[in-house]
Amino acid sequence: MFLGLYEHSIDEKGRMTIPFRFRGGLENGAYLVRGFEKNLMLMPTILFEKFSDKVAKKSISDPTAREFNRLLFSFAEYVKLDESGRILIPQNLRELVSINSTVTINGMRDFIEIWAPEVWAKEAEKMNDPEANAQKFAELDLSDD
Repeated sequence: MFLGLYEHSIDEKGRMTIPFRFRGGLENGAYLVRGFEKNLMLMPTILFEKFSDKVAKKSISDPTAREFNRLLFSFAEYVKLDESGRILIPQNLRELVSINSTVTINGMRDFIEIWAPEVWAKEAEKMNDPEANAQKFAELDLSDD
């Protein structure tokens, strides 16, 4: 399970160190994909494959399904941790989400999000409004059945 918030640097080659606590969940590789906001998602291989299988069941004649496929697969990269626990974030993905020399990494239970710190700060600011949160999350049914 991926939990917590971290800040790491990106070296001159575009490599990012994965937080030590996250490495065990990525030992079989992972997929780095474009996120739904201006971020990247790092999904363990098994999760990406399950997600990919669900997407593959959607009709290619559906324009929304095609657009989703483009969003998900056009920028997807398979990555594996090196001996130092780093992954390479390709230049095109760094440019896509405005990542320069540092990143904010947050655990999302089953996957990891990677953000440019200034973009994450704006996203985090939205979470600091209790009234907006109460309205936004009221529709989620998180009760025990």
